[in-house]
Amino acid sequence: MKIVCVGGGPAALYFSLLVKKAHPEWSLRVLERGPPNVTWGFGVVFSDETMSGFRDADPETYAAITDAFVHWDDIDIHYGETVTTSTGHGFAGMQRLTLLQILKQRAAQLGVEIIHNADVTSLDAFAEADLIVAGDGINSFIRTQHAEAFGTDIVMRPNKFVWLGTSRKFDAFTFYFEENQHGLWRAHCYSYAPGMSTFIVECTEETWRRAGLDQASEADTIAHCQRIFAKHLGGEPLVANNSIWRSFPRVRNQRYYHNNIVLIGDALHSAHFSIGSGTKLAMEDGIALAKALAEQPQLSDALAAYQADRQPAVDALQRAAQVSMEWFEETERYYRRLEPLQFAYSLLTRSMRINHDNLALRDPGFVARAERWFAETAFRQAGRPLPDGPRTPPPIFTPLKLRDMVLENRVVLSPMCMYSAKDGLVDDFHLVHLGSRAMGGAGLVYTEATAISPEGRISPGCAGIYSDAHVAAWRRITDFIHAQSAAKTCLQLSHSGRKGSTRLAWEGADRPLPHDNWEVVAPSALPYAEYCHRPREMTRADMDAVLADYVAAAKRAQAAGFDMIEVHMAHGYLLSTFLSPLTNHRSDAYGGSIDNRMRYPLEVFRAVRAAWPEEKPIAVRISATDWKEGGFSPADGTALVDALARLGCDIVDVSAGQVVCDQRPQYGRLFQTPFSTRLRLDTGMATMTVGNIQSFGDASAIVLGGRADLCVIARMHLADPYWTRHAAYHYDWPLAWPSQYKAVEVYTPRWT
Repeated sequence: MKIVCVGGGPAALYFSLLVKKAHPEWSLRVLERGPPNVTWGFGVVFSDETMSGFRDADPETYAAITDAFVHWDDIDIHYGETVTTSTGHGFAGMQRLTLLQILKQRAAQLGVEIIHNADVTSLDAFAEADLIVAGDGINSFIRTQHAEAFGTDIVMRPNKFVWLGTSRKFDAFTFYFEENQHGLWRAHCYSYAPGMSTFIVECTEETWRRAGLDQASEADTIAHCQRIFAKHLGGEPLVANNSIWRSFPRVRNQRYYHNNIVLIGDALHSAHFSIGSGTKLAMEDGIALAKALAEQPQLSDALAAYQADRQPAVDALQRAAQVSMEWFEETERYYRRLEPLQFAYSLLTRSMRINHDNLALRDPGFVARAERWFAETAFRQAGRPLPDGPRTPPPIFTPLKLRDMVLENRVVLSPMCMYSAKDGLVDDFHLVHLGSRAMGGAGLVYTEATAISPEGRISPGCAGIYSDAHVAAWRRITDFIHAQSAAKTCLQLSHSGRKGSTRLAWEGADRPLPHDNWEVVAPSALPYAEYCHRPREMTRADMDAVLADYVAAAKRAQAAGFDMIEVHMAHGYLLSTFLSPLTNHRSDAYGGSIDNRMRYPLEVFRAVRAAWPEEKPIAVRISATDWKEGGFSPADGTALVDALARLGCDIVDVSAGQVVCDQRPQYGRLFQTPFSTRLRLDTGMATMTVGNIQSFGDASAIVLGGRADLCVIARMHLADPYWTRHAAYHYDWPLAWPSQYKAVEVYTPRWT
């Protein structure tokens, strides 16, 4: 086989040597545009886990790399005058040029032909090649020429950064945060060789422009950064190497290959420098592609196997890199709003690849300090003394007070439609469903979306709170939960709007009923989908009638014994469609600006708050984004939450999407938590977060890191009604059992 690698970076070099090692008879050429021993940048970083993969792939290069790297375990975070150190992280840094020299030497030793000063601008000369490996970097001309075939998506991120070096030695991976008259500056620093360190400076574009750096030369940049970080440089200078201010390009490709061309390294993907993963990804691409070629005799099968094997890992790391990148893009949101210890914890867990439990394994001392600080804060907020004893309550087992209601822990059973009521009446199914999760330890148990009127139901199977019979049925459930558990209860008040009069979920979600439909209403006569009912545009009389139904429902919720209620303003139901400009096309006082679009939802909330006991809290669920261009914006969310706070809302339940059927959500682990974090820190409102929260460590990291006050868990509660009790076992925390189950307190279950 004849293989040509365009580009001589770590991905192409590592791939070529691995393939040549496995297939000495194959022809391997690497074409590098630059001269020997010249490269842009200073150092690269690998984790200990990454290094173990290199050891297995080629022990010779692994040995040479380990002989050349600088290893450290600590991370230092300089926050104002406070320095917080966390240990046990296990990273290695080395000079990028040294890495390239090691890979070139090993590749040449194995027989790979390496050609320098080969500025390839066309593939016409490689018609005889069986495989062309596009490793030509972030600005790949090959990828650009075939962008449509690869499904290329490149987004230039808003922050500015510059890659500098220094002779200042760092004993830890070090983050500096310095504020001056222009704004907040971040520095990412690490040693990669004796007497050599990387010093990356990052800031927002606004800060960069205010400082006049949009017109800066390299010398200007060095002088400016030396002034900002003078106290940290210890008299050592900063140095440049093609050090111009850049915006980070986030590169993604839907397809990794096209005909006999395959992408690897930065040509295929990028991952933000804040998690030091670009070179890691590139070299692991080389491992995966070499493996696929070894295992699949047909080239087409090998390329398909390469993408199938590599894409899940790339997607997962890019999601983590995206969250980490956004943390640094929005550091102003965290800086000064979080205490130094919480700020450091938030930074360390920012990508969520390291959650609470991972961090506790790495640095139990740091986590113990953070847990103690959080527990003291939480118990003080709840008006309770911190429990005696040597063990600090884990983050998710701290209380939270909302008005006069105190939750025993931070775990919430999410509202999930069960479609099992009859004429809105809940029955034994709901008693068992909700009661078992309460006995399972959740601090707050939500009902499903509960209709304020027959016409407000999503389907004929939806629960209701629009008659006295409903009150009695719900009272049976709340009485059971209060008698048999420490859980509090919340009724979610909802009107389906244009998404009503549909079949049960398992019979066809959002599909109209085959018969016995009822009229649906909305702010505008826009159907949810082409196959859905076209709603009637609401009149003022309709609004008054629905508002009265909400008030009546709130009063019935009080009679039914609920501790809290939530007004549903999310997921494309009635109040949600007033809020989104995609679903509200009104030209009157209830459409247009966000002030107008939220006018009616706020009227409803104001009336419900007045009807609900003052000592009891009210929540609001919102969709923080419509997952579609031109939809509900971050500024809209801030305006809404600020207005709700002024009207007496106690906590916002932050969800996303389901407003329009052509949404393009970005799913993933904890994919909705950043919306909660933003609203919580920007407005000061307590928040709940939802969306693919699965592990105990993730939930603990969310609350301790200031991302949300409560974790709302849906599918994991369906899979495991006792999720909270299993969390207590996991953390060795004594969660009280019902009297009937006392035997479990002295029993050690085995889950496997």
